[in-house]
Amino acid sequence: MLAALLTVGLGGCGNTDSWVEASASHAWPAQYGDSANSGYTATRGADKLSLQWTRSVKGTLGAAPALSARGYLALNAQTPAGCSLMEWEINNNARQRWCARLVQGGGFAGPLFDGFDNLYVGEPGAFLSFPVTQWTRWRQPVIGMPSTPRFLGNGQLLVATHLGQVLVFDAHRGEVVGNPVDLVDGVNPADATRGLADCAPARRDCPVAAAPAFSATSQTVVLGLWQPGTPAAALVGLKYHPGQTPLLGREWSSDAVSAGVIASPVLSADGSTVYVNGRDRRLWALHAADGTVKWSVPLGFLAQTPPAVTPQGLIVSGAGPDTRLAAFKDAGDHADRAWRRDDLAPLASSSLAGGGVGYTVVSGPPGQGTPGMSLLAFDTANGHTLNSYPLPAATGYPVGVAIDTDRRVVTATSDGQVYGFGPA
Repeated sequence: MLAALLTVGLGGCGNTDSWVEASASHAWPAQYGDSANSGYTATRGADKLSLQWTRSVKGTLGAAPALSARGYLALNAQTPAGCSLMEWEINNNARQRWCARLVQGGGFAGPLFDGFDNLYVGEPGAFLSFPVTQWTRWRQPVIGMPSTPRFLGNGQLLVATHLGQVLVFDAHRGEVVGNPVDLVDGVNPADATRGLADCAPARRDCPVAAAPAFSATSQTVVLGLWQPGTPAAALVGLKYHPGQTPLLGREWSSDAVSAGVIASPVLSADGSTVYVNGRDRRLWALHAADGTVKWSVPLGFLAQTPPAVTPQGLIVSGAGPDTRLAAFKDAGDHADRAWRRDDLAPLASSSLAGGGVGYTVVSGPPGQGTPGMSLLAFDTANGHTLNSYPLPAATGYPVGVAIDTDRRVVTATSDGQVYGFGPA
């Protein structure tokens, strides 16, 4: 009888360690939102906002803010001196919690929050983690500058550097797990800054200029790669094999977008489709399993930031100078145009929220052709304007829009101005 009771008791005490495994924050953990770069959150978006605070990083920004579920905001700035990596309190008028100075040169990459408010970020030659305080949690050398990291699952982080090294880290211990994948041959491991100036404009001397996309559904990693000596950037697909050897395997390369790809790829909710901008002014959809083409559609403009994708398959085009706000539906072997706004010039990737609300930053007050920038809230069903909010003294270009779990919205510009909005 005692043996039977022990068996039942032990059987009910399964391994519960999974709750301590690091995973992405439930807010807006990094640039472009989730690991798939979807630019989507299930949080119901507010269609009416009010500006609550503005603040400057006293430097420049190349990546959007990251938000934790506890109301913290992180920014990877480039500053002449003093602090560069900053953590603020969103719901306390952006009061600074702490800051630290990183090696400069990697401002195009943003930080990543996990669910415990630990922060992960790269600097040229290293990848670091910070706890809820400013003291370094761990630091490991890498070859090149890490792009914005992504969570894979199982407490593991995906890190791809601008020189083509792809690594998996244990988020707690800071140790490399499994096999690194080197996508570019002949890289000097001692020169972490080679080609960094080409990353922000996505030119040939920066082999991996944008963050990879990862789908936990299909265990697929996709990233853009401009191999030395080739005419344009292609796509590369990797497979993540949890608990196996090799942990990361290279599956395919695709130059189907012959003019070259630009900006980060985006993976669909089911992990079967890759969406990416082509330098040929088209939006492309490829099969994530092998990199073959599903369809492409002309945009009529060069989108320099990734599209945003909802779980229902609505794709809102990327942004940049002289672009338009346009949306498409993936119909399998082709794309159907959902709507298009020729009166708007979006300057940042759209961020889409549950309830059919999208946000982007547009030039000037919408429809007036005047200088400046405004945060635009729009209806994702038809593209109609819900509201717009001028960004006071905004200069440079916008680096993205982040949506918090309490429906707050944060946006920032390359000249270092940051704006916090709350639901009205």
